[in-house]
Amino acid sequence: MHAHNHDHGAHGHGHGHQHIAQGGSNGKLIVALLLTLSFAGVEALAGWWSGSLALMSDAAHMFTDASALGLAAAAAWFARRPPSTRHSYGLVRAEVLAALFNSLLMLVLLGYIVHEAIDRFSAPRAIAGDTVIGVAVIGLGINLLVAWVLSRGEHTLNSRAALLHVLGDALGSVAAISAGIVIVTTGWTPIDPLLSLLVSALILVSALRLLRDVVHVLMEGVPGHVQLDAVGQDLAALDGVLRVHDLHVWTLSSGSIALSAHLEIHDLGDWPDILAAARQRMDARHGIGHVTLQPEVLSAQPLVRRPYSPLS
Repeated sequence: MHAHNHDHGAHGHGHGHQHIAQGGSNGKLIVALLLTLSFAGVEALAGWWSGSLALMSDAAHMFTDASALGLAAAAAWFARRPPSTRHSYGLVRAEVLAALFNSLLMLVLLGYIVHEAIDRFSAPRAIAGDTVIGVAVIGLGINLLVAWVLSRGEHTLNSRAALLHVLGDALGSVAAISAGIVIVTTGWTPIDPLLSLLVSALILVSALRLLRDVVHVLMEGVPGHVQLDAVGQDLAALDGVLRVHDLHVWTLSSGSIALSAHLEIHDLGDWPDILAAARQRMDARHGIGHVTLQPEVLSAQPLVRRPYSPLS
C-alpha cells in the first residue's frame, strides 16, 4: 500500500526577502528607463541630421532600451503580486516573458540595422563626423551610467535582458565614436555601416544566448547550476528514505527554484524528520527553497534502500 501526502510547508520559504529585493530592482529599472529615454530622442535627431547610420542605430538601441526597461519594470511589479485563485504561483513568470519579448525585439532591431548597413555600402551618404563623435560620447556616458545602475540590482533574467540592451547600446556608442573619428580624419564613410555590422554581430551572440536561457525556463528545464542526479542522490541518502522517484526540478523565476518528488519510506511517523532534513539539504546544497515532497509508505518486505536513478 501507498500512503500519499503532499507537504507544501516549504512554499513560503524566502519569498519575503525576494519581494524586497525585487522592489529595489524595480526602482533601479525606473531610474535607468528615465536616463535612457531622456537621451534617445536627442541622439535620433543628431543621427538624422548628421546622416550617420551608426548614430541612428545607437538611437534605435536606446529606444528599444527604454522599451526593455519599461517592460522589465512592469514585469518586476507584476512579479510581486500575491498568488490568486487563477495564478496559484502569482505572476513571477512575468519577468521571464518580458525577457523573451526583449530578446526577440533585439533580434528584430539587429535585422533592421543589417539591412540598412547593406544599403549604405551600395549608396554611401555624407556624414557629419564631428556631430557623430560629440553625441556618441555623451550617449556612451549615459549608457555606462545606466549599466552601472542595473548591475547593482538583483540579477534576474529580466534584469539581464535589460542590461543586455544597455551594453549593446554602449557598444553602438563606441562604434559611432570610432566611425566619426575615421570619417573626420580620412573621409572614408563605409566605416559607418561596417562598424554597425560588427556591433550587430557581437550583440547577436548575447541575444541568442539570452533567448536560449528564456526558452529553457519556459520549457521547465532543470536550472543550469543544478545537477538533477546530485539532487536525487542527496534525497535518497536521507535517513529513512528507501527510494526517490518522479523527481522534477524547474525554475519558477530567477532566484526561485521549485522541486517535487516522491519519497518511499518505511514508517510515516518518520516523515516530519525526513521532510525537515530534505528541506535543509535542498536549500543548503542546491539553493532550492520551494519543495514539494510526497511520502509513499511501503509495507513489502524486505525494505531495501535503492540508489537514485534519473529514469525512475
